[in-house]
Amino acid sequence: MTILPPSKEKFDLVMADAGNTHVSDYDYLIKFLTLGDSGVGKTSFLYQYTDGTFHSKFISTVGIDFREKRVVYRSQHADGITGRSQRVHIQLWDTAGQERFRSLTTAFFRDSMGFLLLFDLTNEQSFLNIRNWLDQLRTHAYCENPDVILCGNKADLEEERVVSEERAKQEAEKYELTYFETSASTGQNVTKAVEFLLDLVMTRIRETVDNTNFPGRKRAAPGVHIESDEGDGQSKNSCGC
Repeated sequence: MTILPPSKEKFDLVMADAGNTHVSDYDYLIKFLTLGDSGVGKTSFLYQYTDGTFHSKFISTVGIDFREKRVVYRSQHADGITGRSQRVHIQLWDTAGQERFRSLTTAFFRDSMGFLLLFDLTNEQSFLNIRNWLDQLRTHAYCENPDVILCGNKADLEEERVVSEERAKQEAEKYELTYFETSASTGQNVTKAVEFLLDLVMTRIRETVDNTNFPGRKRAAPGVHIESDEGDGQSKNSCGC
């Protein structure tokens, strides 16, 4: 499903449909957002993660699209004790990379709990634009220090690579990001990258008892409320990062 912005009424309707999931079916509803230039493989990355499929034909995302997946999450504490299982419903929102959709896509930043920032290992400019995307995150995200995973996509196209792994790792270290080389075609590290981000977000939830540094607990908008048996928290403007 692709969300187009012809009118506010239609946009609100699609948003409501996106959140039409039975609360009793899961413990947590987590919303992730993919970022990156057009053509880096964001849509293919999400299809690989949710369906295990790859579509070689490039179709540019118009506005906003999303995929969903249910997972069972088990936290691993520092003392080696495994926490109880949590049923997590993940909504993965796919943003258009083109500049003309920027005002629409940035509206989703504040309601996202984690971010997958992709660049194309065969495209130098998409790598150079990492800084621009991070600047937008600092401006629009719910927190000054949100959880972000950097992914160098299209790792299977080794002969066309223009960004070395060492250079990409140095860039990730500069911004204190975890880095994965991924391939939406072969599935390399796709699941691992999403699971790593989920672990970061779930750890933040666990360590922040009142969840005040997360957007809109128990709100109606899709992907921004958390259902658990820990009690309700109230959303605040302050950041607990």
